[in-house]
Amino acid sequence: MRVVAALLAAVLALGAALPRPGLLPHGPARGDARLRPGDDESSPGVLLRRALRLYGRAARRLYVGTNGVISSQDFPRETQYVDDDFPTDFPVIAPFLADLDTSGDRGNIYYRQDDSRDVLDQAVGYIRAGFPRSAAAFVPTNAFIATWEEVGAYQELSQDTEPSTKLNTFQAVIAYNDEDTYTIFLYPEGGLQFLGTRPKESYNVQLELPARVGFSWGDSDDPKRDGLFHSLASSEQALRNLERESNTGIPGVWVFHVGSTEHVEPGGGQGAAPAVPQSPPEHPNPGTASYPHPLSSHTPMAQRPSHGSHGGPVLLGFVPGRRDTQERSRWLQPRGDGGTGQSFSANPSSYSSGQHGVGVEEDVHFNPDVFTYSAASKETCAQHHGSCSPHAFCTDYAAGFCCHCRATFYGNGRQCLPEGAVHRLNGKVSGSLRVGRASVRFQDVDLHAYIVGSDGRAYTAISGVPQPAARALLPLLPLGGLFAWLFALEEPGSENGFSITGAEFTQSLEVTFYPGGETVQVTQTAEGLGPDNYLSLRTHIQGEVPFLPENVTVHITPYKELYSYSSSAVTSSGQREYVVAAGTANQTLSYRLRQNVTFSGCPHSRLPARQRLSVARAFALFDSHEHVLRYALAARIGPARDDAENPGVSPCHDGSHTCEAPARCQPGVGTEYTCECPAGYRRDGRGCRDVDECTEGLGQCGPFSVCLNAPGSYRCECRGGYQPAGDGQACVPLAPPSDPCEDGRHPCAPGDRARCLSRGDGRASCECLPGYTGDGIHCSDVDECAESPCHPAAVCYNTPGSFSCRCRPGYAGDGFQCTYAAEGNPQRLTPCQHERMYPREVPPLGDGHVPQCDEQGRYRPLQCHGSSGHCWCVDAAGQEIAGTRTAPGTTPPRCGSPAESIQQLTPCEHARMYPREVPPGPSPVGDGHVPQCDEQGRYRPLQCHSSSGHCWCVDAAGQEIAGTRTAPGTTPPRCGSPEPTERPPSMCERWRQSLLEHYGGSPRGDQYVPQCDPSGDFTPLQCHGDSGYCWCVEQSGREIPGTRSEPGTTPPCLPSVAPPSVRPEPRPDVSPPATGTFLLYAQGQQIGYLPLNGTRLHKEAAKTLLSLHGSIVVGIDYDCRERMIYWTDVAGRSISRAGLEPGSEPETIISSGLISPEGLAVDHLRRAMFWTDSGLDRIERARLDGSERRVLFDSELVNPRAIAVDPVRGNLYWTDWNREAPKIETSTVNGANRRVLVHTDIGLPNGLTFDPFSKLLCWADAGTKHLECTFPDGTGRRLIQSNLNYPFSIISYANHFYHTDWRRDGVIAVNKETGSFTDEYLPEQRSHLYGITAVYPYCPGARK
Repeated sequence: MRVVAALLAAVLALGAALPRPGLLPHGPARGDARLRPGDDESSPGVLLRRALRLYGRAARRLYVGTNGVISSQDFPRETQYVDDDFPTDFPVIAPFLADLDTSGDRGNIYYRQDDSRDVLDQAVGYIRAGFPRSAAAFVPTNAFIATWEEVGAYQELSQDTEPSTKLNTFQAVIAYNDEDTYTIFLYPEGGLQFLGTRPKESYNVQLELPARVGFSWGDSDDPKRDGLFHSLASSEQALRNLERESNTGIPGVWVFHVGSTEHVEPGGGQGAAPAVPQSPPEHPNPGTASYPHPLSSHTPMAQRPSHGSHGGPVLLGFVPGRRDTQERSRWLQPRGDGGTGQSFSANPSSYSSGQHGVGVEEDVHFNPDVFTYSAASKETCAQHHGSCSPHAFCTDYAAGFCCHCRATFYGNGRQCLPEGAVHRLNGKVSGSLRVGRASVRFQDVDLHAYIVGSDGRAYTAISGVPQPAARALLPLLPLGGLFAWLFALEEPGSENGFSITGAEFTQSLEVTFYPGGETVQVTQTAEGLGPDNYLSLRTHIQGEVPFLPENVTVHITPYKELYSYSSSAVTSSGQREYVVAAGTANQTLSYRLRQNVTFSGCPHSRLPARQRLSVARAFALFDSHEHVLRYALAARIGPARDDAENPGVSPCHDGSHTCEAPARCQPGVGTEYTCECPAGYRRDGRGCRDVDECTEGLGQCGPFSVCLNAPGSYRCECRGGYQPAGDGQACVPLAPPSDPCEDGRHPCAPGDRARCLSRGDGRASCECLPGYTGDGIHCSDVDECAESPCHPAAVCYNTPGSFSCRCRPGYAGDGFQCTYAAEGNPQRLTPCQHERMYPREVPPLGDGHVPQCDEQGRYRPLQCHGSSGHCWCVDAAGQEIAGTRTAPGTTPPRCGSPAESIQQLTPCEHARMYPREVPPGPSPVGDGHVPQCDEQGRYRPLQCHSSSGHCWCVDAAGQEIAGTRTAPGTTPPRCGSPEPTERPPSMCERWRQSLLEHYGGSPRGDQYVPQCDPSGDFTPLQCHGDSGYCWCVEQSGREIPGTRSEPGTTPPCLPSVAPPSVRPEPRPDVSPPATGTFLLYAQGQQIGYLPLNGTRLHKEAAKTLLSLHGSIVVGIDYDCRERMIYWTDVAGRSISRAGLEPGSEPETIISSGLISPEGLAVDHLRRAMFWTDSGLDRIERARLDGSERRVLFDSELVNPRAIAVDPVRGNLYWTDWNREAPKIETSTVNGANRRVLVHTDIGLPNGLTFDPFSKLLCWADAGTKHLECTFPDGTGRRLIQSNLNYPFSIISYANHFYHTDWRRDGVIAVNKETGSFTDEYLPEQRSHLYGITAVYPYCPGARK
């Protein structure tokens, strides 16, 4: 303690962070083991000298991992957790969970056990600084210390990159004794030089996921939904605060109570830290300061109760009395009625108003009969009156208080229900069962129970359990037997289960079937009362049950069961028999069961030592039509007696009465009783008949209403066109809201420029008419003539809201198509006449030449330039005949008539006359090549460059055949005839040739090229360059799932079918998508297809649309006019496209001048595309075929990512997630009027979308976790959702947003109006998702 007090005084005096000496001693000198260097290493399990308690469970081994984590079980591969958010599916203590790497001497990771006094003294000093009261008597006997010293982030290194010099140092200490455990995180000054790591799958996409700091329970049924965790930091700002802030008063030191209870309790909430002598007055008292950055604990539900006076909320949990290896514990959650669930602690003094409870402590060696109640300090009703039910009173006792239900109610005082009422119970059932030889899994199927409290009947229905498990669960009556015990009819002096446990408990059940010995474990956890007093329950079933054939029935004989009670547990065991009947054959079988129910009981209540549950009737059946498993029981609870029953028991208690539902049995004297009907029913023999108040005129519905009968009651509903009046009794006519569009109360521009759209709720929206642009309130005319929409022989006239085209004099037509009018008869222009009208530049002069035409419109054989004096001969097509040009002033050449002119040139002859640079694509030759032609004018198979000496083979079109080029001075290749081959190229060959051309003829070792056999088929085995990864493919080239092998092994691949007689035409992908609206998303080497059913994700129909081996697809968009998808590829540094029609193949349209193309947007009106390049820091534009490419912006950009276009208004939007100054900018599609729209309160704006229907610009921010929208001018900014995970890309459709998420690795749906998460799709193949777009069956937002 003196060491810590001195350190605390020094820190406060200097106002600094934790110095390096503040870490506990570590390193080889202290006997530490060193984790082997690497990227994803883990230590052997360290067998602890004594077991420690972690999250209420016993841990005997600890493992240390490279990635900043400690666990009580061995780690899975890092891909299963390192990039994911909490919770994890295994127990975690995470001082800095990120993708760390100690390869190449980049730091050390040390760990050891220690029980030396100096270490324990320093640890307990930190602990008591955070828990001055509750840990005042805590004395640790052991410590486990793990230190990450100067460790680096994982980094993909190449020849051009240097290892990062940013290194982190931090430490985690677990101090414990036999009873409790605390964890300490220490972050020295300057110890955190980086705050996150790049995902391995990000390639050159600049992304960094922040580290996670906290705790995760793991080992839950569905960790993504049900697991509990405690998060200290998961954003950059929170991680930055770790060094400067604290929950102990010592900057950089964070302490947590993680031992005897199942929640994580942060320090700093129990008052002042230990006094420090001579603390300067200008510094605040460190113990009274709350968290500068609040801690947050996360539960699966939105409401989170506070815990005592602590600075942050805690996690709620329960310790079952038994922990079998296959049993999974469940978590108590806050109740839906706004109340809170129970939190359990070993220190009752920490409870405040609204919190209550007792500690159920689990012995390390497990003794189901040992449960203790801790009462270190007295609690009173005055302090904890809020812990009791509204229908209960509170009583103070010598050592504390208890709640008791009032008359006409029953329960444990914390929850009370009305006596005799009907109760309902809702829950979910999950499980993993082996039935005979079959394994069956089910998740969150529905459970409903209906309880008739007046006579102890319980009906249970479980729907959705798949076969054969549902039928095999028929004998497992204890699934419904729990409710029979909870709500059994009480004999005088006895209490049913709910009177003892209330609505918060855990039942652990083990059943062993005979004669087979199959064993199944069941855990049922009650999670409180919800609205309308519905009890909520979660059930987990795991193990093995006997198989039952179809068409059998199961009969359960009545039974009696003895229950033993202690202050916080109920136990029972027994043997049950059941009869399996199939036709006339019967077989009697049995099972043995053991169960206990753990709960938080009042230590001052007097429970009976034993009670007997008598089940008079029990039924189990499976409805195969509705797929529902049903149980029905009638039970009563009474004192444990000898075998001789008391003959004086009332028939109402033993269930022998003859009252029929809904009549209630009312006990009389001795064995007498009466059957009484509830209100709304009349006596009908021994039962009751519903009174129809509507037909008997007993209803009191007013005018304009309809009386509807209901069991035991009736209700009044207003007729169509009417609504309830303010008194709730009468009906009045509906008053339709006024239409602002009709009464003129709208702000829209005049009707000749805008239209008013009524929303039906008294509000209106404005929209500019076609031909105008603006927000509907202000609309300005669009100058369509600027787009040159008319024929070249026409004049464009702009008019307000429209335009017109008129043919020039001498031409006829509608202005969009004009033809030459000769003597009043329109005719098409000949090529010569057209060229006279629209002169073009001809070589070698830069001024235009106007050709001379004869009377028939043909080219005259002799052509002379009007200004230069050059003359030459032309053929019938107007092409200059080589060698005929004469200089100015000389005699013109003699040219024949067009009929006598040279025949049309072949492509090879034309290329010789007008040389161009060949071959296309990357080439070591920069000067022009003149091809060699044969006698018929065809390309010679062998082509050699006259100056460079390179030679290569060509096909019939003169295109270079990939892989045939030879260097100067070497033997030229042997080239065959360029005549067409006997068969057309196969799909494999076409794809291979396309990729070879894309790679410049020489693919790198990390690029994929399909392997084809001599007949053109895909070889069954395909391998990715020299990476060592191989897989099997189908006949169409699609990868066969599950066949991909790691380097060093090769999967056995065989052709599945004989080669087809007709070669396959489609590209290697799944069948084309169906009609309707769907989403396309990029997932690494593939593009996925996810259809929409309305706005719901039709997950069952999701599939892979296009597989692109060797690619990393990032940006994606859709051209609705030609039904083409476009995408960027950061691995191939290219932009490609493919049609959605069968048979279309991927086409690379831009393959040079790119480094990291990311965002992509298609303008279907202008036939243009726009993209961002975060490697070049550019925004570029090109036609959809890749032509007319130009740079729009290459300045004031740091990390441009998302890009969106508004084709109708001609605006472009993009994000720049420059960490120093992130922003969203806009300009016109031509690059004019650039300006910043948003630059405040944004962090990492990854996703951007423009909604053509709402005219809103919206973005998803991975830094602020916000989804926000604004008008295109930057006004009207509003928040849609504030709790995103790590969004990457976003698209808008109808009333939803859909975004890809790097934490969930899926597609998430968000409602635009409410901001709520409505759906998610997680692909089976787990990897990061990039871009996303929506494909409509029409083109949205077009004008004219």
